[in-house]
Amino acid sequence: MSYWMRRVRAALPWFFVAVLSVGIVLLVRLPAAWIAPQFARATQGHVNLVDPQGSLWHGSATLMLAAGHDVQGATLLPGRIEWRASFWALFTGRVRLQMRQTEAMPDPIDVEATPRGATLTAGTIAVPASLLAGLGAPFNTLDLDGNVRLAWSPWRVFGTDAFGRLTLTLGDMSSRVSLVKPLGSYEAVLQAQGASSTLDLSTQKGPLMLDGHGTFSRNSSMFNGTASATPDQRDNLAGLLNLLGRPIGPGQVALSFMR
Repeated sequence: MSYWMRRVRAALPWFFVAVLSVGIVLLVRLPAAWIAPQFARATQGHVNLVDPQGSLWHGSATLMLAAGHDVQGATLLPGRIEWRASFWALFTGRVRLQMRQTEAMPDPIDVEATPRGATLTAGTIAVPASLLAGLGAPFNTLDLDGNVRLAWSPWRVFGTDAFGRLTLTLGDMSSRVSLVKPLGSYEAVLQAQGASSTLDLSTQKGPLMLDGHGTFSRNSSMFNGTASATPDQRDNLAGLLNLLGRPIGPGQVALSFMR
């Protein structure tokens, strides 16, 4: 073996150590801005992280809802989403992340992911209904006002199968297209049961009554429900009901979706 070959062979371990060290340093220093386009791409532009600060491992950003990749009419959630990720957990094949929203989420939640699946701890988030207008039609047409609260049980995902319960509560809702204020309070419950899920919509109170049931799977989606008005408000809610669905009776329309 020549002199230079011996020198190269002796230097190889140190070369690999140097490359690994540089790689770790670059990974640790990845800016929070790196995740923003990935997040937007995963949600097809509907949920975005803007004004990211800090690093990929300890950073924050503002949540923005949009109708798609066109951000015209988008809305921003007050406060910031903060996250802290465990860098060393990556070496055990896991991603561990703790996150919170400074104004809308009182308690932080934990996310843990492996190649086999992911888990999300239970949590709640409360936002103004006006935030939904950023998603586009029909929310920007209805221009809703009221309180929106989202609560979920521990959530587990294995491949494409999900297990958990999500409850959406809409309190004292009103709309610019109706003079009746408030329209009512409603609850929608999504129950994920592996390859399929169910959705149940019910009215808690109010002159505008909504109810329905839906089933969702990878191959098909179906929801059947009704929207109706109390007898004393049928005339006042006629215009809104016509926007919501197909008339099927006095002061009643069908809420149907099938794919």
